[in-house]
Amino acid sequence: MADEDQNEKTETPDDAAEQAAAATDAAPEEQAPEQPAAEEPAAEEPAAETEPQVEEPAAEEPAAEEPAAEEAAAEEEPAGEAAAEAEAPAEPQEQLSPKERRRRSRSRHSEARPQRSPEERHAERLAERREKAARRRARRLSERAKAKERRAAAPAAEPLAPVHPAGEGTRRVRQGIVVSDKAEKTITVRIDVARRHRRYEKIVRSSSTVHAHDENNEAHEGDVVRVIESRPLSRTKRWALVDVVERAR
Repeated sequence: MADEDQNEKTETPDDAAEQAAAATDAAPEEQAPEQPAAEEPAAEEPAAETEPQVEEPAAEEPAAEEPAAEEAAAEEEPAGEAAAEAEAPAEPQEQLSPKERRRRSRSRHSEARPQRSPEERHAERLAERREKAARRRARRLSERAKAKERRAAAPAAEPLAPVHPAGEGTRRVRQGIVVSDKAEKTITVRIDVARRHRRYEKIVRSSSTVHAHDENNEAHEGDVVRVIESRPLSRTKRWALVDVVERAR
């Protein structure tokens, strides 16, 4: 077996030489119709295509730089927006009432308070009320003191001129006949009036009854008396007796 293997190994170079000679004889016949030389550049195209693939990581480096540029642009945009907001006029803040401000401050209060008994809460409320009362009292006293100082420093006000001239108006005086003296210190006087009508020029007679004050009960029924207008002395008395002009017969 070893001899056969050696023979095969020795015969192999001869066989290879014969095959090479046969290939050289057949090559001119096959090259004429096929002309593979013209198609060789097409076979090299995949090699040309594969070469850039090896260098792809180098081509991707700018792509890696693009996110960095985008991040820088994104950082610049908020800065520009902040500058624009700073340049823009500040919007007026919402005007809140004191009660609303206190309510919002209480809603933001998150401090946990210890549990207290009703007596402790009541005592705390009383102490808070006393403190507020003391502050109110001090504020009122200071306001009164300041007002007093302002009044003392202010010049004296000039007296205003009276709207109506000083003096007593003219009171009306009427003459009539006593028709009743039954009430105490009061007489009923009938005042007769005769006047001419403005259109018909006829004498028109009329009468009115008044109650007059008679302090000494001097007048009696049928007397002619003179009465004067006075302040209200009772529900119906607005007149007072002046004198008795004529006694009744």
